[in-house]
Amino acid sequence: MPVYTSKVVWTGGHDGELICGNGPRMVFSAPPALEGRSGVMTPEDAFIGSLNMCFQLMFIWAADRLKIDLVSYECEAEAQVVDLLDRTSTVTQAVLKPTIRVRTNSARRVGKALEWARKYSLIANSIKASVLIEPKVESQS
Repeated sequence: MPVYTSKVVWTGGHDGELICGNGPRMVFSAPPALEGRSGVMTPEDAFIGSLNMCFQLMFIWAADRLKIDLVSYECEAEAQVVDLLDRTSTVTQAVLKPTIRVRTNSARRVGKALEWARKYSLIANSIKASVLIEPKVESQS
């Protein structure tokens, strides 16, 4: 069973550094609205970013197996946050909006690849928020 690790170090104020077990180091802060600063990653950015990255990797995995002639893939994602009565917050829904361009002969298989990507996404399977996929698929010859 794989184990993934990270370490955070407080660097002053509402800032820190994330050291990922795979090597990358990133500065992070609270969001500007919560006494943080702009221009660096926030935990909320990391949350929706991890979902978006994992879904893309699973889509590429599925596209390879289904022999989809992929031209391009990009995906916008958003997390909808609700403030609760006890002053806590939670993400209630995440929406992924991939734009996928494929060669004409592959268009029919894209739906199956999207299904597999959702089914096998570790991050999507690990969060309690609902995850919606709103794809835009374009074919070109």
